[in-house]
Amino acid sequence: MGETIDLRIDVTNAVNIGEPAHISISVLLPDPADLPARPVVCFAKPGGGYSRFYFTRDLPGPASGAQAAFHVARGWIFVALDNLGSGESSTHAAEVLDFTNVTRAALAAEQEVLLRLANGILVPGYPPVLQPVRIGIGQSTGGSLTIVQQARYDCYDGIGVLGFSAVHSHPATPPGTTPIVTPWFSRDIPPDEPGGIINTAAVAAAAAASTEAGQGAAWAALAWGFHYDDVPPEVIEQDLSHYESIAEGFVPGMKPSREGDPAPWNSYTTPGEATRFTLTPGIVAPEAAAIAVPVLSAMGERDLVVDPLGEARAFRSAASFDLFICPRMGHMHNFAGTRALFWERIHRFGDWCAAAREECGRTGLL
Repeated sequence: MGETIDLRIDVTNAVNIGEPAHISISVLLPDPADLPARPVVCFAKPGGGYSRFYFTRDLPGPASGAQAAFHVARGWIFVALDNLGSGESSTHAAEVLDFTNVTRAALAAEQEVLLRLANGILVPGYPPVLQPVRIGIGQSTGGSLTIVQQARYDCYDGIGVLGFSAVHSHPATPPGTTPIVTPWFSRDIPPDEPGGIINTAAVAAAAAASTEAGQGAAWAALAWGFHYDDVPPEVIEQDLSHYESIAEGFVPGMKPSREGDPAPWNSYTTPGEATRFTLTPGIVAPEAAAIAVPVLSAMGERDLVVDPLGEARAFRSAASFDLFICPRMGHMHNFAGTRALFWERIHRFGDWCAAAREECGRTGLL
């Protein structure tokens, strides 16, 4: 593999926050000899409570390997971002970290990377990368951000929505157990005002029924959906122990411990306003319906996507739609024993997008 470059890109002028803002990025480059004739640049956004290292580190579990390294070894340029408000990117008040500011910040940072690649100034001696195929992927909340960014700015040639539903995302729970109840937020009314939480009665009933034992059951149910049975218990505990900062408000009464520092791939901060909408049905449905490029919807056997076979209906304008359900995998895909199979499906989708763009350009369809 080639080289890894960590960047801190100023995005103050791209957002409406009233204070300095920056995005932290890792760019992983293949050896120039491994670049295909039509280079592929993949931009990856993590979920709420995770950092860009979710993609670039070899995460613990029953298998080994990092997703970024997998793609780079096959010739892709892989760019992993810390979403605005999380990881090593700048943090701000939750209310300003909405879809608009978070996606504008990501777009500005990604365009800067593309500019440096095109001008050959990202790394001394690395050849210019001109007019690459641009793939956007996002896991969980990162999937919703990828949808919104593509719909508004048409910045990718194909997108992979990983473990997020444009119809309805909801935590998977073991069969026969009490389902988790999460708030559904209004997009234009603050949550502390009447109408701000649309399913108030259901949330109140779940909170009233929550006890110490109920909290433990909810926590166990969440763990079941996030990680498959072959992931060691200590890995699950380490991964989910950071969730206090984002669990409250999603699962009534669930407040796991927040002791010590998070693992490198975790983040105690999130793009707050955008993250809280992750489990609200149809929250990015208009944006999903407007996307015209190819779409891959990929998820684990246990995941947040309530109706995988119905997901295609959300992307009614897409040039193509692919669905992949990875066996023996929970919502946190990159910890799974079958992680490489998941990455292979993403990589083949990206290469197909490159082939489609090449053919459309040759025949004058683009």
